[in-house]
Amino acid sequence: MKTIYLAGGCFWGVQKYFDQFDGVISTEVGYANGPEKAPSYEEVCQSSGHAETVKIVYDETKITLTELLKYYFLVIDPTSVNKQGNDIGIQYRTGIYYTTEDQLQEAQKVYQAEEQKIGEKLKVELEPIHNFYSAEQYHQKYLEKNPSGYCHIPSKMFKLEK
Repeated sequence: MKTIYLAGGCFWGVQKYFDQFDGVISTEVGYANGPEKAPSYEEVCQSSGHAETVKIVYDETKITLTELLKYYFLVIDPTSVNKQGNDIGIQYRTGIYYTTEDQLQEAQKVYQAEEQKIGEKLKVELEPIHNFYSAEQYHQKYLEKNPSGYCHIPSKMFKLEK
């Protein structure tokens, strides 16, 4: 099993989106790459510096990091800074936070291909995971518990694997 951390705006939808793919073993929402202190949701909303992020554990024999990242780029605006959909703030920035050098090399290939495709520099952070703090329990699988909850990802994107 491998682990990658993806920040793509509000983590509720990003988690629901990645849960649909065969090979994704588990997902967990949390706060990443901010100060070395576990924040509360309220602190994150007040610009603590953390990004709303989804920890994805995946089986590389069923889904590759390249495939995960291609799916990732389908649901984010990679040219936007600190904004996805109607959500604005540093916690909504986009980022690919890798755990190994192999992941970095694979992510760089997808990243560069995406830049060529759109014809401009991406605003997506590509860096190692520095820290990850699990979000409060009520945020975990939020859209499963609250199907009418707000999400910047169109609902049709939650049915790609079906």
